[in-house]
Amino acid sequence: MPSILSRAKSVLVDVPRHGKLAYCLLRDDRVPAAPKAVLLGALCIIVSPLDFPAWIPVLGELDMLALGILAIETFVAACPEDIRREHEAALKAKQSVWDRDVQDTLAATRHGVGRFVDRIRSRVRHRDEYESISEVG
Repeated sequence: MPSILSRAKSVLVDVPRHGKLAYCLLRDDRVPAAPKAVLLGALCIIVSPLDFPAWIPVLGELDMLALGILAIETFVAACPEDIRREHEAALKAKQSVWDRDVQDTLAATRHGVGRFVDRIRSRVRHRDEYESISEVG
């Protein structure tokens, strides 16, 4: 029987992998609506402003973490196995919906930051031009 620490380590290592897998499965139209609804309901409870046992130090936060892990694990297990394997293979090959969305988000962010920097430079240039005209006049 594995120790509590080894089980905790295993869960913590699996959380990011299962989170990515859950994201891909959630976006897949072939996955039934019922598991998606349960996962989204659990995630709504997690982000809800109502915090049930918040008055218990440390446990008030761990219950939400546990619920999140349980919801993702249950969702992944409820998805059709062939679809789950397909997404696991795509994640391993770095060709999943998750990878494409992350790349698109990073590209959009770089583009937005680039435009922002260009606007700042333009304003600084115009301010400098205005100040040099004001000094001459």
